[in-house]
Amino acid sequence: MAKEKTIYTCTECGGTSPRWLGKCPHCTAWNTLIESSAENPAAGKNRYSPQFQSLAKACEVTALADIEATDMTRTPTGHEELDRVLGGGIVEGGVVLIGGDPGIGKSTLLLQALDSLQRAGLNTLYVTGEESGAQVALRSRRLGLDGSQVKVMAEIQLDKILATLEVTQPAVAVIDSIQTVYSDQLTSAPGSVAQVRECAAHLTRAAKSSGVCIVLVGHVTKDGALAGPRVLEHMVDTVLYFEGDTHSSFRLVRAIKNRFGAVNEIGVFAMTEKGLKGVSNPSAMFLSQHSEPVPGSCVMVTLEGTRPLLVEIQALVDDGGPNPRRLSVGLDRDRLAMLLAVLHRHAGVACMDQDVFVNAVGGVRISEPAADLAVMLAIASSLRGKALPKGFLAFGEVGLAGEVRPAPRGQERLKEAAKLGFSVAVVPKANAPKKPIEGLTIHAVERIEQALDLVRSLQ
Repeated sequence: MAKEKTIYTCTECGGTSPRWLGKCPHCTAWNTLIESSAENPAAGKNRYSPQFQSLAKACEVTALADIEATDMTRTPTGHEELDRVLGGGIVEGGVVLIGGDPGIGKSTLLLQALDSLQRAGLNTLYVTGEESGAQVALRSRRLGLDGSQVKVMAEIQLDKILATLEVTQPAVAVIDSIQTVYSDQLTSAPGSVAQVRECAAHLTRAAKSSGVCIVLVGHVTKDGALAGPRVLEHMVDTVLYFEGDTHSSFRLVRAIKNRFGAVNEIGVFAMTEKGLKGVSNPSAMFLSQHSEPVPGSCVMVTLEGTRPLLVEIQALVDDGGPNPRRLSVGLDRDRLAMLLAVLHRHAGVACMDQDVFVNAVGGVRISEPAADLAVMLAIASSLRGKALPKGFLAFGEVGLAGEVRPAPRGQERLKEAAKLGFSVAVVPKANAPKKPIEGLTIHAVERIEQALDLVRSLQ
């Protein structure tokens, strides 16, 4: 019996190699080649044959001004936080890819969303490749979805799934998960790079041609990235990531890519006995509950997509000995080292022999530089052992020359802070509002030394 031929495929770029290599020859990534079965050349031998290419007709070319285009109609899912991340709801013919760690709640949230859409009168279909229909029914009963009329199909064969979509014509279909689906046209195993890419391409074409909104559930690697080649993310319209610790009740759904809405938009959910519930005031989970102000704590307003969130930045400065440590959780460690140098050079606050630990409360990750001012004020507060005033917040980017640069959409940040009862704000001068905001005293600064002098006068 002839030995089956195998190839090695890169999980990052999809490139192939006849033998295993430590580094991918196409994208130079390390340890990304995995073994898979070679495709049967007879399966697609006619696909690119010259005699069939000659039969193809040229496509029509149309000017942009002559194309009739209207805004995409959106259908709310019944979950406000999910709608926010999607850009207002599901779009006809859209393809959504959602990924996250095992057990974080992907299937739970999608089953709840399908039930809400079905109760709103839409035809829905849940295709499960990892569970049986009985397991999905048990989960729906645990979630309190009694009498749910969501159609369930336990199938992993691509042609059968496409045929069912064509016959039932659902408005929304969930494929859980894309790594379990396989096509007979390929000989590789389900979950391989070739199978995932081919099946996703067929489902995407089916969604665009029929108008069905398809939601693909994707597995993630140990590094937290979506398994399979990055081309999978380029095919779809929206990419959502589930974030959060499985030991915590809070979950974040973040839009990494969205052709129909804002990117980096987040939705906040709380895991309960009855499934995932939206959190209407997510700033509360990112703020510690102190009865009195404590040293080393400063609140800032960060932007996640279009949503302003109040996050508490905590700093602890302690004697470090000959080898002081710099550690940050939720913030960039290299940026922390840069801010400490600026703090010493331009404000005269030295931490050379001190351990400096900085943490963003609630497990949120802050990537924007608008957190610079809050981090530096929290470090100075911890070093001096004096707490910042009650109801105090700050935001702004700090440059290497010690200047305080403006943050985008400062008015929205300040209004969100005033809504939640904050009374004192230190902001860049360019972010100072022209009209006063009721209940909020705003101090505008141009340099970091001005901000520190102002804070000392308020303490």
